[in-house]
Amino acid sequence: MTARLLSETARKAADAVDPAGLREDLAGLVRIQSITGGEEAVAADAAARLRGAGMTVDEVSPDPAVIRADPAWPGEETTRSSLPLVIGRLGRGEGRRIILSGHLDVVPPGDPATWSVDPWAGDVRDGRLYGRGACDMKGGVAAILGAVRGLVSSGAADTLGGELVVALVPGEEDGGQGTLAAIRAGVTGDLAIITEPSNLDVVIAHAGAITFRLTVPGRAAHASQRREGVSALDNLYTILRALEADEAARNAAETDPLMTALGLPYPTIVGIVSGGEWASTVLDRVVADGRYGVRLGQTPADAEADLRRLIDAANASDPFLQDHPATVEIVGGRFGSARVPPDHRLPVGLAEDVESVTGRRPSLLAEPYGADMRLFIGEGSTPCVIFGPGDVRVAHGADEFVPLAEVEACARVLAAWVARELARA
Repeated sequence: MTARLLSETARKAADAVDPAGLREDLAGLVRIQSITGGEEAVAADAAARLRGAGMTVDEVSPDPAVIRADPAWPGEETTRSSLPLVIGRLGRGEGRRIILSGHLDVVPPGDPATWSVDPWAGDVRDGRLYGRGACDMKGGVAAILGAVRGLVSSGAADTLGGELVVALVPGEEDGGQGTLAAIRAGVTGDLAIITEPSNLDVVIAHAGAITFRLTVPGRAAHASQRREGVSALDNLYTILRALEADEAARNAAETDPLMTALGLPYPTIVGIVSGGEWASTVLDRVVADGRYGVRLGQTPADAEADLRRLIDAANASDPFLQDHPATVEIVGGRFGSARVPPDHRLPVGLAEDVESVTGRRPSLLAEPYGADMRLFIGEGSTPCVIFGPGDVRVAHGADEFVPLAEVEACARVLAAWVARELARA
């Protein structure tokens, strides 16, 4: 397939992206420790950068209690007192509206000893910028900033026949309430791109996940008489074996090629286990927190129902748990699944622009993780895909990084895409 030729306006916007400015924006964002629940400083910084790039910017801080009361509230895993939203606008206020969005929160860096660089320094080595959030997803936010600067400096912004809205949000890592708040504040449109890391491929579908907490009982006894007790740890193992079998069955049942290509589209894990008060006492209670995949086409409520049926069946299979059942509750984020058709104008047009700018035809693919894409589609009635720099396999890990060349390429594609989508008729 021959790549579509860019218009002169789109080409100028793409060519006007400034690599040095991108690097400065990204390093500045990474240096702000915006762990989920504490995004105020990075939101103020991002707002200033958008204003400097030429956008009209609103800084909105809805009451978190109002968002928690929303029927579509996607959960949270941290205590917060504010939801700082940054909403930038460029172009005409009427006509078509397209959205570029990214989240400003990051996960904690973990043990500093596992890093070879300072996670908050934004160091550059061999063309990669390192730091917590560099990949997930401040690289994508920097690409949005670079695209806006390219549109303005090239003059393309003056020719837009509609409106570009940039939404930079908090709280994606623990559910997505920042994007829900932005949607409730009116951030909806004709098309949207979230610049989460995708290796510059186009993500048209994603699975979801819910966070669960198991409380598994046992019966205490002195260690010297352990046969008089029932170990809650052994009972947890009974539940884990049921979860393992369920994971295999749910993944084997998937038939959508987008998801089967992932190998394990719906993983289940237990990430936290706690219990016991004395080394010489048989455990009488274990608490385990984990993640349960939401299948494509499922809602979090559907997945919760599947999980509860699984735990009920595991309890019924064990003599002790029959009378002293393990319990499950849903805590933290509730990520639903989402997709757009592969022949939708959004992924088709974006893929053509990627090829025109970079010379590479991107894949249209799915991912096993949850994302705010499902909120734009489900709650905002806005077709949405993911397209951004970096590899999600390095996200949340030590020495997280994003290739600067990918940030630049992403910014150039976004500038061309906006110029084309909002070209005056």
